Amino acid sequence: MSATGGLNHWQLEEEQGSAVLTLDVADQRANSLSSAVMQELDQVLTQIESRSYRGLIIRSAKASGFIVGADVHEFQKISDSVRAAELARGGQMVFNRLEQLPFPTVALIHGNCLGGGLELALACTYRIAREDDDTRLGLVEVRLGIHPGFAGTERLPRLIGHLPALNLMLTGRTVGAREARRLGLVDETVPERHLLHAAHAFIDKPPRKQRPAWWQRLPGWQPLRKPVSRLVAKELHKVNADHYPAPYRILDLWVRAASQEEEALSLGELLVSRTSRNLVNLFLLSEDLKRAGRKTPHNIRHVHVIGAGVMGADIALWAAFKGFRVSLQDQNPEALGRAVKKAHDFYKKKLKKPNLVQDAMDRFMPDLAGNGLKCADLVIEAIVEKVEAKRDLFSHVDSIVRPDTLLATNTSSIPLEQLAGSVRDPGRLIGLHFFNPVPQMQLVEIVRGVNSSEAALARARSFTVALDRLPLDVKSSPGFLVNRVLMPYLIEAMMLAQEGIPYADIDAAAMRFGMPMGPILLADTVGLDICLSVADMLSASLGIAVPEGLRAMVARGDLGKKSGRGFYVYDKKGQPKKTAPGKHVYLPITERLILRMLDEAVACLREGVAADADAVDAGMVYGTGFAPYLGGPMRYAETLGETGICNTLKRLAQEFGERFQPDQGWGKPGLLTRRSIMRS
Repeated sequence: MSATGGLNHWQLEEEQGSAVLTLDVADQRANSLSSAVMQELDQVLTQIESRSYRGLIIRSAKASGFIVGADVHEFQKISDSVRAAELARGGQMVFNRLEQLPFPTVALIHGNCLGGGLELALACTYRIAREDDDTRLGLVEVRLGIHPGFAGTERLPRLIGHLPALNLMLTGRTVGAREARRLGLVDETVPERHLLHAAHAFIDKPPRKQRPAWWQRLPGWQPLRKPVSRLVAKELHKVNADHYPAPYRILDLWVRAASQEEEALSLGELLVSRTSRNLVNLFLLSEDLKRAGRKTPHNIRHVHVIGAGVMGADIALWAAFKGFRVSLQDQNPEALGRAVKKAHDFYKKKLKKPNLVQDAMDRFMPDLAGNGLKCADLVIEAIVEKVEAKRDLFSHVDSIVRPDTLLATNTSSIPLEQLAGSVRDPGRLIGLHFFNPVPQMQLVEIVRGVNSSEAALARARSFTVALDRLPLDVKSSPGFLVNRVLMPYLIEAMMLAQEGIPYADIDAAAMRFGMPMGPILLADTVGLDICLSVADMLSASLGIAVPEGLRAMVARGDLGKKSGRGFYVYDKKGQPKKTAPGKHVYLPITERLILRMLDEAVACLREGVAADADAVDAGMVYGTGFAPYLGGPMRYAETLGETGICNTLKRLAQEFGERFQPDQGWGKPGLLTRRSIMRS
């Protein structure tokens, strides 16, 4: 039996006396819970309640997964907390109806089961997950500056215990099928071919519902909630409550054993906050970048990486981790040996199972002689940052590879035009600028040279998405986008240090603003020799001054963390020996650091290095960690106002020099207009 007409997203059928309800959101790649989808679910539940079914099975027709959560696009249309709370109440009502059905209900989960999708599954009697590495479950709302709003804060602790539930909600982390089974988040894991059979078996002979052990329930005893919350709050000490209030709201709701109504009201307030609006916008920008990358198949199976240093080794091990066949070439056998060990350690930690580790290692091939060039679909150069060395290498590579092989450089600052003459077809030469450390940094700059073909760029974007990374188009110019905008910020930090401001105070000011790491520690971590190399290139082309103190430090071998000494001195574990920040007034420090960055970002927009303000924001947040709660440098500039920024820059120029003179892009009509990058 099929459902009556009028439904666009749900299909109701009867099988073995049970209702099978399938979600297939129209015209979408993945299922999300829009208002229309929730209204239809409410209608279908009315129909289900009127019949005598033995049970209900809820599943997804999408290959991409179960349900990715609420429809985030709708968040941007909500302007007041009252309306947001109403939507939460509506979702709670629908899921309460599902929970109260008089027969067993089973959620069949594959792929992503996130946010509101997991809240729907929590309202079911049982949850059965597909047993594979693609299945991921989690209440990820905190990543968007909010918390669960469909009674997830109430149901999850009841199901898996209080501390495990708080851990999932406060971090927004996801778990695979096996860990979900261990936590009690799902009742069973089975191969895909057995999913429906397992669901019917649960309905035919309903097993006893899982309940957390007594020690998992104990922290929820009301007299213990406050002392337990104080211990949990210590784990949040690095999270600024003014910047990211959602984790603290979750903890507060839990301490008070809050009702569903209180959860809805709290969600309503958070959803319209500046933090949530900015985090939602960043999420949508990341989805835009992925969507643009999926438009063209990359047809890449074999990746050949040249250079087994830190970046080359990381690119190679990550590509193999994501399923590509990879050959890693280097003239130094010891460097290849270190790269192989690094890859093995990484796979062992991430994959755990010996057979999966071995499969990944089989895809990762050290290649001293460069034999992989002949069968490579993509060659990535990651050698020393010297133009002549790169030219010679590409000339050699070009003589060996197939005509359809994509050629890429991982240079962090050298314009492609300086390398294009070394290959016969410069149209297939592009930049793939990864950031360190590759397994952690989400952004990859897709560098477009004057001669780079659109076909080559499209393949590069698609390959980047296949690596689970965000491809951002930038024009080939010194430093590209991220390094060019970041370098004045780092240089200004060094100028402050030369003026006698303690390093710890400079870093503390930046971190109070919302940066993930202070600029002094960041420079040490990147490597002062790398900073000097990029600064010299930008100095030659853009006139950015290089602090003499930086040059002197590099000359005496103080290169930062890797040499054990830079601005800070490092212990054997690589930790900096820092003094506590003093009582300096942080605003002037922050002003100088951040306005240098904003001004350079506007210069990049004016020169067309990035497509628009959204592209700059995506690049700086995902490439450097620029205060996500502010939405990126250009979104932050909007809140300050162009006039105010220019006046402050002029004041700083009078006090500290010409480097603070406002770029001519400020006030240029349409320059800061958001065009929602590549949104289709």
